Amino acid sequence: MGSLSEKQIERNLVKTVKKSGGICPKFVSPGMNGVPDRLVLLPGGKAVFVETKAPGRKMRPLQIKRKAQLESLGFSVYCIDGIEQIGEMIDEIKN
Repeated sequence: MGSLSEKQIERNLVKTVKKSGGICPKFVSPGMNGVPDRLVLLPGGKAVFVETKAPGRKMRPLQIKRKAQLESLGFSVYCIDGIEQIGEMIDEIKN
């Protein structure tokens, strides 16, 4: 199997969150670059931000800055570059 694209990982994230009873809207913030790609909203009021990347790709400096900014406000921010990380993240959020 060839390497997955960021788009494929993002689609799998949306599908897996939906199967877990949640929603995973695209997060766009006009005027604020570097924000994570998706919000993950799960039952019980659980909300986290997710940046998806192609396998092995890393966040850009501005994305790292936004991640730190969101985390300083008390939000969890995940960077996912593999499908296997999606289930692990959802389990972590639920617990």
